[in-house]
Parts: sequence; C-alpha cells; structure tokens
Amino acid sequence: MSLKIAVIGGGITGLSAAFFLDRKIKEDGLDAEYVLFEAGDRLGGKISTDYTGGFVIENGPDSFLARKKSAAELGGQVGLNDSLVYNNATSAYIYSNGGLHPMPGGAIMGIPTQWSPFLATKILSPKAKARAAADLVLPRTKKGDGDRSLGEFFRSRLGNEVVDRLIEPLLSGIYAGDINDISLNATFPQFQKMEDKHRSLILGMKSSMAKAPGESREKSVKKRGMFQTYTGGLQSLVEKIAEELQDGSVKTGAALQNVTKSDAGYTLTFRDGSSECFDRVIVTTPHHVTASFFENDPAFDFLAEMPATSVATVAVAFDKSAVKEDIEGSGFLVPKGNGFTITACTWTHKKWNHTAPEGKILLRAYVGRPGEEEIVDRSDDEIIDVVMDDLNRIMKLEGRPSFHRITRWYDSMPQYLVGHRERVTGLKEHLNSSWPGVYVAGASFEGIGLPDCIDQGTRAAEEALSVIDAE
Repeated sequence: MSLKIAVIGGGITGLSAAFFLDRKIKEDGLDAEYVLFEAGDRLGGKISTDYTGGFVIENGPDSFLARKKSAAELGGQVGLNDSLVYNNATSAYIYSNGGLHPMPGGAIMGIPTQWSPFLATKILSPKAKARAAADLVLPRTKKGDGDRSLGEFFRSRLGNEVVDRLIEPLLSGIYAGDINDISLNATFPQFQKMEDKHRSLILGMKSSMAKAPGESREKSVKKRGMFQTYTGGLQSLVEKIAEELQDGSVKTGAALQNVTKSDAGYTLTFRDGSSECFDRVIVTTPHHVTASFFENDPAFDFLAEMPATSVATVAVAFDKSAVKEDIEGSGFLVPKGNGFTITACTWTHKKWNHTAPEGKILLRAYVGRPGEEEIVDRSDDEIIDVVMDDLNRIMKLEGRPSFHRITRWYDSMPQYLVGHRERVTGLKEHLNSSWPGVYVAGASFEGIGLPDCIDQGTRAAEEALSVIDAE
C-alpha cells in the first residue's frame, strides 16, 4: 500500500518538504504520495513580492545569507540560477548621538576585529571601548547549568554600551526580540563555543577570520555582499517550486483543525468538516497554529505559550529628486531609546539594483518590537506619518511618497527564549515516542532564516520517507 504523506503549511518550509518528497518519489520510484495543505489562498507564507510600476518590493523577507547554501541550491534546482544576485556591499549605519555613523570596520556582529576603526567610531564612548577591550583579559564567563540569554552573554564579555548601541540593534533586526530574553544556544551557539575555545570573543573572532579563504577571495566576497536574492523577487522562488510539484498535490483554502490518531495512521480533520487519513504528517505552520492541532496533548503547551512579536514593513517610493540629503550606503539601524518608532530602514534601491526603475528610489522601513507593537495596529495614514517623520529627521525627503506598501505581520516573529533548544528537543522526543510519523519544522523551531527553514523542511521529508528507504 502506498505511503501517504501530508504536508501542513505552504510557506517555504512546507514547499521545501513537498519539493523533496516530489523529487525523491519520482527519481527513486518510491511507492508514496504526498499532499500539501495550505489554509490560505496563496503559497509562500511570509514571502510576498509586490510588482508595482517597475518596482520589486518585498513585503516580507528580502534575501537570505549567501553562506547558507540551501536557498541558492533550491533555486538552482528549479531553474533560477540566472536570476540569483548578491546585494551591493555598501556601508550600513547606526543612529547614535543625533546622527548616522558607519558601522565600525571589522566589527562582526558588534565584536571588534580591527582596533583602528573601532577606536575611531563615534557610536561608542571611550569608556565603552575600554570595556570592550577588557574581553581580551577577562576569564571565561561561568555558564552555570545551561542556556543563557544573548544579552547576558555579550554584556559579560563586551559591556553594556557595546551591546545597547551595536549588538542589540543588529540582533533585534534579525529576531525582532529582546536580546535579554533570547536564547544564546538556540540562536548563536558558535559564540559560546568560541569563548570555550579561545576564552576571548575578540581573539576567537580573529582566529576564525584568519582561517577564512585568502585575501583576494575575501575582497571579492566583500564586494558582492553577504546576501542573495532573485531579480524576480523571492516570490519567483515560491512560484518555481510550486510549478515543479505534481499536479493535484497542492490544496489551498484547506485549513486544518486537528490531528488525531487512528487505526489507519493519522486523521486530519479540516475546518470545513472533511477529513483524510495519512501515514506521515509534516507540520510546518507557526508555533501557536501547530499547538492548536494537538490541543489535548500538554507536550505542545510550550508552543501555545511561546511569544511572538508583531511587526510591519513599510515600503515607500519616491523620485530621486525628493532626496535632499543623500547618503551612500544600504541603510541604517536605530537602537532603542533614541526617540524613533522605526527600528531600521533599508535603502533598497541601493542595496539591490533590480528593485527600482531608473530615477526612482525605494526605501523599506520597519516598525514593531517587544513593548512597541501598538504601531502595527494603527491606520496606514498614521503609520506613514510616523515613518516619514522619522525618516526626515535623518534623510531630508521632500514631499510625500508616490506610493507606499504597508504589510502587517501579526505574531510573526517567534521568540526563542532561554531554554528554547531544550524544549524543542523534548517535543521531538515526545513526537517520536507518542506520535511516530509526525514531524514539526519551520521558523518556530530551529532557525528563522529562509535557508534554515528549507533545511528543516527537507530533513522532515527525509525522515518521513526513511521507512521506505529502510525497506
């Protein structure tokens, strides 16, 4: 009898799982079939690209880390190699002391590896620079019995000011969270390993950079940037994957209500009252949605209680002549406590050449972080007013945008609190023993970036098919 596999959720994790299943079943002639169920009317999840007036506007993520290969490899498998591009490696800025200042050269995640630019930066006080240098002589911090927060770890090594003015805006831009609550083990375990091995973060970072490829390659990588995307927008990746899937294998508008055990495996009951049985179930929905499918099992309670931040992206388009104070670079970050609502702004037309027509500019601002999520609920006009006020304090833009796009993402940024990795491990062990053949994957579990989600979806699909491979 053919093995039936359900994939729940049509974001990039679910699509990656379905794509792997499709390829493996076809190439190896496996006796298996799959169906991808998506509650909404479109695929892609947080990936959403707007094509207005020659602009390419990402409403969700705009790129992925080039060093994590799985996103580019997936794009290559669906025929997108020719449209893969790196970002322009221009300067990024931090707002501090009433103005924009370049990120110190050689600072990796706020950790200094070159002393001249670090000592010259106006972002930090002389006292803060001296405190950061103390990392070179401080002993290893005491780990205690387990995980700790990013804030606690970096403050112990580099001091409060470096954390508040450099590290916090960088990490909050990734996780939209409070670094004093976010887990070190679940986000950047490599820094703990670096301290364990080298004692000093600065020495550890210098050592890791020394082991990187030679200078000519380093300059090449630097010139082309750290991120990649597709000139057709990230939505082109979603569309290409969907085109590769077997006809009839994708069902949109199919909102799952719950998963129950049955003699035939697992029964999926949908909100329209229909039901269907499967041998394997790969669940890739956001954590609070996943928890609702298994509400009678207390092992899923931590997913229901896991916090998530609401954010909004605010894209605004102008004629180039509207910029009265042009600044060369890719954008800026705004640390907390500076009196701004926006948390960051990308000068998208400078970061990505393909995103704006000639003579136009495209900016993308971000609002919403823990304790400051109320802005997301305001009207479009109110959000635009706030964003424009903030931008004009820095850039001097003339007039109103020719058009804007505001995308609200409610409870969209899962917060990996201290102990997150251990809780995920516990849940997976519980699934293995009590729900064999049910797998969870996605941004709520083991990484929020596109490559992380692709990797998780692929691994879940591999596990779902392992019973056939074992035979």
